[in-house]
Amino acid sequence: MLAVNQFQLFSEYNLLMNQRIYGAASRLSDNELNRDSGAFFRSIIGTLNHIMVGDIIWLKRFSSHPSCEHTLSYISQLNNPKALDSLLYRELAQLEIERVKLDNIIIRWINGLSAQDIKDSITYYNMAGDKFNKPFASLISHLFLHQVHHRGQVTTLLAQLDVNFGDTDLIEIIHDEDI
Repeated sequence: MLAVNQFQLFSEYNLLMNQRIYGAASRLSDNELNRDSGAFFRSIIGTLNHIMVGDIIWLKRFSSHPSCEHTLSYISQLNNPKALDSLLYRELAQLEIERVKLDNIIIRWINGLSAQDIKDSITYYNMAGDKFNKPFASLISHLFLHQVHHRGQVTTLLAQLDVNFGDTDLIEIIHDEDI
């Protein structure tokens, strides 16, 4: 059950960091949010959209697992993003509404997984049509690490605009054990 507990911690961390990143980004103008800053996905809006695109792609893949069909049914109904740099939402407010929805779905999904579920593997196709079969738990880790990677890029872009994002350490939400 340790892995499931770890994923629950990661889903809580994901929600908190996304709340903070959208709060920090909301202090910027549309021009600042959309400015091409030379990042992988050009701008803050582009990078935040890419995180969502990645989440949708992976959650749709996870939704094929029998344990995930119900909790990820909203995701399975979404259109597949056309490209990794798709701009699903051009306005931060719209993007944030969907981000909150996705983060809550991720929390419910992770909370519904059992230790047995994550011992399975998932077969999926990448965007080029190549077929893979990989361990479920490793792919869940990838989902969270992908978000962390690109949120790190956004915090750098925010810092370049003199917006202090604050602490990003996971230790902040790890509960103390009884001594």
